[in-house]
Amino acid sequence: MKRSEAVSLSNQLAILDNYLTQTELDIELTQDKLDTLELEVEALNLSIEQKEQIIERQKKILSEIIRTLYYENNKKYIEVMAAYDQFSDFYNRVQYVKSVERDLGKSAKTMRLAKEDLENKKTQKEEIKKSYEELKEKLNNQKKDFEEQAGYKQNLLVQTQSSEMVYKTMLSSLKSQYQQVENEITSIEQEVRRRLEEQDKFSNVVDTGELSWPTQSRYVTAYFYDKNYPYRNIFEHNAIDIRAAHGTPVKAAASGYIARARTCTTASCYAYVMIVHSDGLSTVYGHLSQISVTEDQFVTRGDIIGYSGATPGTIGAGPFTTGPHLHFEVRKNGIPVNPLNYLVKDY
Repeated sequence: MKRSEAVSLSNQLAILDNYLTQTELDIELTQDKLDTLELEVEALNLSIEQKEQIIERQKKILSEIIRTLYYENNKKYIEVMAAYDQFSDFYNRVQYVKSVERDLGKSAKTMRLAKEDLENKKTQKEEIKKSYEELKEKLNNQKKDFEEQAGYKQNLLVQTQSSEMVYKTMLSSLKSQYQQVENEITSIEQEVRRRLEEQDKFSNVVDTGELSWPTQSRYVTAYFYDKNYPYRNIFEHNAIDIRAAHGTPVKAAASGYIARARTCTTASCYAYVMIVHSDGLSTVYGHLSQISVTEDQFVTRGDIIGYSGATPGTIGAGPFTTGPHLHFEVRKNGIPVNPLNYLVKDY
């Protein structure tokens, strides 16, 4: 489908319906995986209990063997010889003691192996529990995705009054604002970087090429040039969207200078911050509900620059937002690049 052919309310609703259907399938698949992990944990719990019972039995056997050997080994050799009339009886006793010693070795080995197996199963259980918690979080995020997209669809119908004409008018406004922001980011980034380099402002900025995550959350809801991005039929998604509850602190991904701090007073306005870094990098933080920095201010990696937003109808969210998140861009020499290639991978 050509992009021009896709720009209609009916096609946009079809895209959303497909996304909702796929998300429902993803939710079912994740739930199935969780159910499987629960069964694996139950099986491991049973196996762990059985191993613990084996170890307890072996402890009792070992204790009995050690008592027997202690009793036998404390008898004096002359006393033992005198206790038997026949040499064969004495020989049998020696063989008995040897067999008890062999039993001791076997029992000790059995218990050692059981303990090793027990530790392995406990480790497996912890790994499965970790996977379970990660999948549980994934499931919760998938459910939130579904709720947000369903809400976005309903909101779209309300805003457009199910009218193709109204939708086209809204799209025209959206495209205009998008292009305005793009032009603004490009021109301001070039001008600010030129000025900073002329003043040699980056000479004392010691920073690595890696970027820190701007939020505590690392759950990405939309990827760089994401084929499932709901507005892909209008423009490409040159960033990643990170799930973040409304009002989450947003931090500078690296040290640099605030090139733009666009504040808003309405929900239709798109609020964002752009930071110019050394090495030709710049970062953009969009849909902010509150901005805590001013233009030309120097910020250090990890400084709070604002608070996330994007809840539909809230100040700074911009038009047609689907739900609370942070829009995060990375640009290299002014060209959008995949943020995931620059963000630290320490998790």
